[in-house]
Amino acid sequence: MEPNDFRADTGAQLDFSNDMSYGDYLQLDQVLGAQHPLSPDHNELLFIVQHQTSELWMKLMLHELQAAIADVAADQLPPAFKKLSRVSRIMEQLVHAWDVLATMTPPEYTAIRPYLGRSSGFQSWQYRCIEFACGNKNAAMLEPHRHSPERLAEVERAYTSPSLYDEALRLVARHGIEVPARVLQRDVSQPYTADTGVEAAWLEVYRNPEAHWNLYQLGEELVDLEDAFRLWRFRHLTTVERVIGFKRGTGGTSGVDYLRMMLDTQLFPELWSIRTQL
Repeated sequence: MEPNDFRADTGAQLDFSNDMSYGDYLQLDQVLGAQHPLSPDHNELLFIVQHQTSELWMKLMLHELQAAIADVAADQLPPAFKKLSRVSRIMEQLVHAWDVLATMTPPEYTAIRPYLGRSSGFQSWQYRCIEFACGNKNAAMLEPHRHSPERLAEVERAYTSPSLYDEALRLVARHGIEVPARVLQRDVSQPYTADTGVEAAWLEVYRNPEAHWNLYQLGEELVDLEDAFRLWRFRHLTTVERVIGFKRGTGGTSGVDYLRMMLDTQLFPELWSIRTQL
């Protein structure tokens, strides 16, 4: 049989007049009908698909992150490890997505840029929730969502909730390792800053991993996640510089300079600093 000579007697269902099909289940008419280029330029579809698929991956990432935070808070570490590992793999998908967008050249982007108005990835409410869930809190980042009460409520919930690292440090304390009260009782809506007492706690875990295996594994899951996050930020920076140079972003940021500043953001600082002392 030739590769394209499909026969009806293979047993595959061919009639879906009364059953749910693949396209029905995935609602592909709605998904594939959601791309509406505003410019006449051929390359705008790439720009739209790149960002829409990234938002879909971020939807899954938030789903996993929020569940992992709840697992850590409930001392359910094996399922938390599974979810955090998945989050890191999702972030790797987002890193490689920049490879496709990087095929857009400066003249191609210039052709569509006027049609973007003031819209920018900076305004992604899902990305902001991911940042907040990982502990990078900043009240100013609520403002781009104030025009939409429903979205603002989502972002505010992430902003005022304990981050993944907050719950991880509470877990460390519950396992009998001293974590300073100033850290455990801090205002979780504020950005986390490195603490020498937390560094000492992680050092205790890492110097005796056999006695603290679950905490040790949690620490490594957090490092994996931040490692992937750093790669995503760096790839974002290099793609933007490649496509628009040092122009300001459509959302008003300084573009490459802003992204370069964000490279210095640390989510779980003590898990990196202890490596010098081990």
